[in-house]
Amino acid sequence: MERIFDGPYSIEESAAPWRNPIREDFHILVYKDGFPVTEGHLLFVPKYNEMGILRDAFNDALKWGTEQVRNGHWDGFNIGMNYGKAAGQTVMWPHVHLIPRREGDVDRPEGGVRHVIPGKGYYYDPNFR
Repeated sequence: MERIFDGPYSIEESAAPWRNPIREDFHILVYKDGFPVTEGHLLFVPKYNEMGILRDAFNDALKWGTEQVRNGHWDGFNIGMNYGKAAGQTVMWPHVHLIPRREGDVDRPEGGVRHVIPGKGYYYDPNFR
């Protein structure tokens, strides 16, 4: 069993702030994000600090997002995780963000997650280097 973070093994032992999941199974809790980037922003939270369960959380987020696109509720989505303070992590418990995307939510979505570093999203456009 490989831990993701140093510290507690179970969500019950952690200082993670989430309450009232909208969905739960044996290993994963799903919450609405308290500070959503877009409407429908969800967190997929492993109950245990273990790599295999984190993979389950990523898989669940991918399935959820794909279903929302197929059903026409969203136009796309981003999936991500912040690991460490340098990456912007503020809650020190593993969790996966599922962020719905809709046509027109930003002027130029190309580059996607590369926009976490200003100026790096439009890597193919010489006017933005």
